[in-house]
Parts: sequence; structure tokens; C-alpha cells
Amino acid sequence: MNIETILQMLLSESTYFATLACVFTMFFILWYVLAKKIQVAMAEYQTRFTATAASNTSDMFLSIDSSDLFKLNIVAIIILPSITWFITEDLMITLTLLVGMILLPSFVYRILRKQRLKRFEEQLPDGLTMVSGAMRAGASLNIALESLVDEQPAPLSQEFELFLKEQRLGVDFEVSLKSMYKRVPLPDFNMLVTALLINKEVGGNLAETMETLADTLRKKSMMEGKIDGLTAQGRLQGIVMSGLPIFIGLILNFIEPEAMSKLWTTTIGWFVLGLIIVMEGLAYAMISKITNIDV
Repeated sequence: MNIETILQMLLSESTYFATLACVFTMFFILWYVLAKKIQVAMAEYQTRFTATAASNTSDMFLSIDSSDLFKLNIVAIIILPSITWFITEDLMITLTLLVGMILLPSFVYRILRKQRLKRFEEQLPDGLTMVSGAMRAGASLNIALESLVDEQPAPLSQEFELFLKEQRLGVDFEVSLKSMYKRVPLPDFNMLVTALLINKEVGGNLAETMETLADTLRKKSMMEGKIDGLTAQGRLQGIVMSGLPIFIGLILNFIEPEAMSKLWTTTIGWFVLGLIIVMEGLAYAMISKITNIDV
């Protein structure tokens, strides 16, 4: 073996190690940049999530630590899609579940908030009747509201209790009412806010106003109940007709999996699925628009 051959071998080995070192360095740099990007994104997501969760739980009078909710959300985002991938090995199902876990907190909050507002709306007429009776007996507005807080259940009592606390701390009456309306943006409650503000400016028989408003809200609630009963069949038809194609598709998938697999494995199949989803959504939205009558 001559010197030239030895030099060529050393040169090839040095080139190999240099190339390996460059690849490793590039991989490390990319990993570091990606890790930094993920860290920044997670920090921004945590800040946004905890701020939103703190505001939402505060509006609903829930004593839940927003950081604990964030940890629970992260665990759900990581663990559930991972388990789904190991069980099904289906990328679409895993990604769908991942997106669902990300959107789940806001979806749950909207449901809880809707239920809370509905309970508040149902309790408001009885609360107004109680306030009206107390004022007719000679009590002031604040004392009448204190009796409402003591006798009525949540969420009505919670909202008026916060209102009274703000009044004791010296917050302006109009500011407290408008702040309360921001937490409870209901048309029925807006009528009460307007009545209280007008009475504060021009005066009048507030007890009679409360009683009239309570009677109006009860009649409105009765009318809404009748309308809901009359449109219940239409709403059920909308749910059945929207769910029927999905049910038939699942049945056919069990009966003829080979034929139905074209929907999940071909481009035209995905296009057809997307078209079906859009048309199903439009049909359900149209039926809901027809059966949802605002009083």
C-alpha cells in the first residue's frame, strides 16, 4: 500500500466524518429552532387559554384554577390522540380527535354559559315579583335585592349579590347595572336595566314597574313554551333527516366495506364526503332557521 492510497483513505474517512458532523449539526440546529418555536407557541397558548379560562370561570362564578384547566387540556390533547393512534393507526381519526380536544374547552364553556343564562331567564320573573312585594311593604331597592339574594337560587342570587357588593364599595349605580348586563346579555334583563335607569332619572312607582315587567316576562315565557311545543316536531325532523345519511353510511360500511372504502381512500371520495358535510350542514341550518321563532 503506497502513500497515495493511504492519503486517499484518510481523506475519504475525514470527508465521511465531516459530512456526518455537518448533518448532526444541522439536525441539532433544526431541533433547537423547532423546540424554541414550540416553546413560544405553548407559552402563548397557555397565556391565552388561562386568561380566557379565568375570565369565563369568573363570569360563571366558578372557583376553578385556570392553570389546572390548562394542564388538564394539555393532558387531553397529548394522551387521547396518542391512544387513538396506537389503537386505530388512522391519521384522520387522530387529527380529528386532536382538533376536537383543542376546541372542546370553548365548546363546553358555551354550553355551560347557555344553560346558566337560561336558568337566569327562568328565575328573573319570580325574583322581580319578590322585589316588587318587598318594595310595596316599604323596603328600599337595596333591601329588597338583599332579600332576593337570600331567597333565590343561583345564578340570579349570585349576579345580584355581586351587584350589591359593588354598590357597597361605591361603584356608580349605572356602571354596576351595565357591568351586570355584560355578564348576562339577555333581552329580558335589558328591559329591567332600562326600567331601573329610567326610574333613577325620572322617578316613578318602581314596585309597580317591577310587577308589570314580571307579568310581561311570564307571558313571554308561556308564549315561547307554546312555540317550542309547536315546533318540536320540525326540530326533531331536522335532527333525524340530518342524521339519517350518516346512519345509513355506517350501516353500508359494515355491510359493504370494500365498496364504501372508496370514500376514505380516493380523492373523489374525500370530495364527495366534503360535499355531503356541507349540504348536511346547510340543510340543518335551514331547518333550524325555520323552526327557531324569536318572540
